[in-house]
Amino acid sequence: MRWTDGVYDLFGLPRGLALQREATAQMYHDACRQRMEQLRADTIHQGSGFVLDARIRDAQGRDRWMRLTAGVMRVDGRAVRLFGSKQDITQERIIWERLRQRADCDALTGLANRAVFDTLCHELAQGRRPDVSALVVVDLDYFKRINDELGHAAGDECLRRLGERLRWALGDTVLVARIGGDEFVAMLGGPMGRARLWRRLSAALPVLCQPVLHDGQRIDISVSIGATLRRGAAGGQQIFVEADAALYRAKAAGRNQICLHDGTTDGLRLGCAVGV
Repeated sequence: MRWTDGVYDLFGLPRGLALQREATAQMYHDACRQRMEQLRADTIHQGSGFVLDARIRDAQGRDRWMRLTAGVMRVDGRAVRLFGSKQDITQERIIWERLRQRADCDALTGLANRAVFDTLCHELAQGRRPDVSALVVVDLDYFKRINDELGHAAGDECLRRLGERLRWALGDTVLVARIGGDEFVAMLGGPMGRARLWRRLSAALPVLCQPVLHDGQRIDISVSIGATLRRGAAGGQQIFVEADAALYRAKAAGRNQICLHDGTTDGLRLGCAVGV
């Protein structure tokens, strides 16, 4: 195995160091190494080259990305030499990841945005997300009043803090997203029944309703919550309509409430919450 100086630099190894393929292969992250080995074997047996973007950990322990382009020389139908290039694309991947995050993340809270939520709803409709067991919709009560009386900076801080609390207060979540204004959604995973969902939301509500501090000022907040269990092969749009209807029922009941939808026209369970 022979490398040019640039490849030694990419792997963080001293130039001219004697190379052992087994050792350098271990510098690939597991999934990339497995994919590389498979493509390499296919190239040897079939004679076709390949291109692979692979993640490695260099000799200094830094994660790097490279684009591996490989071909094969054959004599009388037999592979006799592999050749190719390794290009450092670390900065390209960093830029790409930043762009992807901007496309998928809500800029204010750092949560997933409406587009990501809609994608998961579409996957639910196709039966591709059996890990989703319940949908929760959360709305910050009297958000307009906070903006009008305390300013938009205070309102933004309340949204950021609510987003942070939702990340961990609900337990096992498949997705937490801000889908617009003061409305958030959470897709819950794991085995779930009405009693367990109710207990989880009841435990989370006091955490979500803790006061927010902004510029030394205490802002008392509360939230309204609507939720529904996913039944059978129900799609994302169906369970969103159910959870959203439960949310509006909670708000109509005076806000600072939890409502569960049970699939009937009047099957909404109300519960008092701790808050303002």
